[in-house]
Amino acid sequence: MTLRALAAATLAVALAGCGSSNSSPSGSATLWVTRDRGAEVLHVAKVPAGDSVAQALQRVAEVKTRFGGRYVRGVDGVEERGRSAWFFYVNGYLADRSAADYRLRKGDLAWWDYRSWRDPLDDPVVVGAFPEPFLHGYGGDRRPAVVAALDPQAPSVRAVARRLGARVMLATAKLPGRANILFLGGGEETRFEARLRRPGEPPGSPVRMVYLGDLSRLAEARRPFRFRYAVHP
Repeated sequence: MTLRALAAATLAVALAGCGSSNSSPSGSATLWVTRDRGAEVLHVAKVPAGDSVAQALQRVAEVKTRFGGRYVRGVDGVEERGRSAWFFYVNGYLADRSAADYRLRKGDLAWWDYRSWRDPLDDPVVVGAFPEPFLHGYGGDRRPAVVAALDPQAPSVRAVARRLGARVMLATAKLPGRANILFLGGGEETRFEARLRRPGEPPGSPVRMVYLGDLSRLAEARRPFRFRYAVHP
């Protein structure tokens, strides 16, 4: 197995047959299971907060594993093949740990996606989970949030900021270095992209999202671009 293939498998790790938590918190999280960067939706479900991401997947799907039961090989008959494998995201971040070790918190969104890959660390942040990671962060750690715009007093900008619990700043100002930033702009065509502010940092690190289009979609729709890695004109 090549180093990159091993990395791809590691990112989709899940312990088979793990038991339920002894003290699961109240509330629920959301689970998505898709194929091909969200093009085909296999499962959408509510799962108990306190479940691991592995347990959540096993609640809704038939899961096959390898390496002694520690890695996801297939879900509902869709199995890893060549450079296609299962990856999981939590609140928009590509996870860096075993799915058996990541415990979901109330409001979290876990997203399993079967996709091809060139580098297993491609697409470290996606927009489909928005308004995550602004609301719940990663591993229970939520970063300060900033909405940046050329017209920070615009009602639509303020509405998006309220939804995120974010500070509003002028886009040309010096922005906080360790905050999650959402740049907003208008336009007839929609563009929505996400990346880590410092490439190569681990999940939970500051993100930079850029949205151009109808701002009311971000302010009003629950998950306006669900199942999308990015949105381009």
